[in-house]
Formats: sequence, C-alpha cells, structure tokens
Amino acid sequence: MDGCDVTPANFTVCVTGATGYIGSWLVRSLLWRGMIKGKASFLLSLPNDARRLKIFKADLSEEGSFDEAVKGCVGVFHVAASMEFSVEHDEANEEYVTEMMMEAAVKGTINVLQACLRSKSVKKVVFTSSISTISAKKRGRRREIIKQKAFQLAKENAIDLVSVIPPTVAGPFLTSSVPVSIKVLLSPLTGDPNLHPILVTVQSRLGSIPLVHIEDICNAQIFLMENNAAEGQYICSASSSTIPQLEKLFSESCPSFSPKRYEKELHSRAPFVISSKKLTNLGFQFKHSIKEIVEQSIASCTEVGYS
Repeated sequence: MDGCDVTPANFTVCVTGATGYIGSWLVRSLLWRGMIKGKASFLLSLPNDARRLKIFKADLSEEGSFDEAVKGCVGVFHVAASMEFSVEHDEANEEYVTEMMMEAAVKGTINVLQACLRSKSVKKVVFTSSISTISAKKRGRRREIIKQKAFQLAKENAIDLVSVIPPTVAGPFLTSSVPVSIKVLLSPLTGDPNLHPILVTVQSRLGSIPLVHIEDICNAQIFLMENNAAEGQYICSASSSTIPQLEKLFSESCPSFSPKRYEKELHSRAPFVISSKKLTNLGFQFKHSIKEIVEQSIASCTEVGYS
C-alpha cells in the first residue's frame, strides 16, 4: 500500500492509499489547493507542481511501515483500505469477505494511528471508512469495532480523528484501471455477472443506491481536515437512486442499452435513509448530481475502452 505527502504553504499532510481511486484524486485535489508525502510514478505526472510530492511505499498490515511517511506531517488522510469484490456472491462468502475486510481495516487504521503518535507532529487524521460497511449485514457491530478502537486511541493521545463514510464513489478517475466502485455502478450496463449482484444487494437492503462524485468525496475530506469544528463520523452521500432510475440514465447515454426487469419487491421497499445532514450542516456543499456522476463515469470508461 502506498502513501503520499503533500506540502502546503505552511504544513505537510500525508495521504495513505495514494495509488487508489480516492487517494490519487485526493492528491490531485490537494495539489490544486497548493497543499502535499506518498508510491506511484503516475502521481508525479499530475499538474500543479507535483514536485512537492514525496513518495513512500508502506504496508497497512506491517507495524511501523508508515513511520517515515507521516514523519513531520501535521495532518494525515487515511484512505487506504482493502477492497475485494471478485468472489461468488453468496451469504457465506459475503460474511467472510466482510469480516476479512473489517479485520484488515482495524489493524491498518491502528497501525497508521500508532505511526502518527510516534511522529510527535500529527495533530489530525481524517479516516475514510470502508465503502462496504454501509451495506454489509453486520455493518453496525464491525463498524463499531473500528470506531471504538481508532477513536479511543486517538483520544487518549490528543489526536483529532474524524471519520468519513462514503457510499459508492464514481465519476472520472486517474488510475490505470477502472475502479471497482465504478464497475459495480455500471454493472447493469456491462452485464458483469460478479459485480451486478452487489448492486442488486445494496438496492434490496437500502431501497436505493447512495452515490457520491469522486470530486465531492475528496473535497469533503479536505473540508473536514481544515474545519476545526469537525468531530466524529460524517456520511458523505450526494443522493440516492434506484436501479431503474440508474438504468434510465444509462439509456440516455447509451441508446442501445436495454434495461432489465427485476422482481417488484426489489423496488417497492422504502429507501433506507443515508443522510449527509451532519456534513452539510457544517457548511459543506455537494457539486455533482447523480446524472453527472453517471455520465462522467460512462465517458471515462469509454475513453479507456471499458464497456
């Protein structure tokens, strides 16, 4: 797992998971703000003085691996997380994958926080929770494990820890391959037999698919890092859409697309409320609509030949 330091005018921040979808776009956003330490050669080709970047290689599962990366930093954006969706979609595998992801997330977050403590310089950490925890069956208990362990460690050592919980993140991307979250979103369009059931499962459990644009989630992370009033956990979801609503948008962008018919009960369920009110009450504003998220996701995938 890679990390990246970004140097603003008067302080340095570290971005873990800088080679991933959210991490790479976050580095780009920080560079645009004149802010950024992180290992990926493509990051050095980003605009706005990428020479300010310092690249480090680190492993979430290895204690002490992030010590050098966070050294001298005032803030840390912990974005790195284990993501694995390419498994047969049944209850046993779902529970196993969720448990493994949560266990890795707990250990990785604790390792990053311990590195922050040893640095003696880090004052604030913005932690991006695993996307899968929003729709996982056992999300409540496992998310509590992460929250309790991480927040307790931070509180005991005077580190300001803020958690951001995004739903499905989509839009344009900087990575060399199409991000899994975009593949899941566009699975009705591509017909991917492994990823489409995930979208259906989220729809059946929540009543809709909560979404956020990649630019909005990164702007929210920076907003929370800069806002002294930010505390606790923040859901960052721009809006939600049902699968039929998404398919209508797919049809507008791809006239040849033929929507599938689903069981009535899949769509009759009242949507589960995924509210970003706590975030917007703090002053954050979302820029992108679901229509823009879908259109830009399709356009970006078309550019790289993914369909």
